[in-house]
Amino acid sequence: MAFASALRRILNGSSVPSLNIRSQFSSIRLNSTLATLTSPKLFISGLSRTTSDDKLYEAFAPFGKLLEAKVITDRGSGRSKGFGFVTYESIDEAEKAREGMNAKFLDGWVIFVDPARPREAQPRQPPRQQNETGFTTNKTVGWSGF
Repeated sequence: MAFASALRRILNGSSVPSLNIRSQFSSIRLNSTLATLTSPKLFISGLSRTTSDDKLYEAFAPFGKLLEAKVITDRGSGRSKGFGFVTYESIDEAEKAREGMNAKFLDGWVIFVDPARPREAQPRQPPRQQNETGFTTNKTVGWSGF
């Protein structure tokens, strides 16, 4: 009980020292997590599985002219992977959206807005080769008929 009330006092800022600590932590968090935007494309993480492209567009439209709002989905199931991208016409609009939507609720989930990074090159896998019997070798398990 005493711990819970002390924690509540610290979080509510009712005592002066805890208020100073809280403001110091919030400034550290804000200054360390905000990278400068170099492109008008934003990466949105923490999306609900039910969030669609249209819902994402509606949530980010008030901050400027959106060129694209895309929720990334799984190829097999068609369900959201929990992240997406929005692209604005200008970097200023993207910055407004980032400040306005970061750590906010969308479809019941807290979303996080970060600058989109360029896609990293994936190494190419060599094509599978079949031997004279028509079977493919699976080096980790053994023989496979596929």
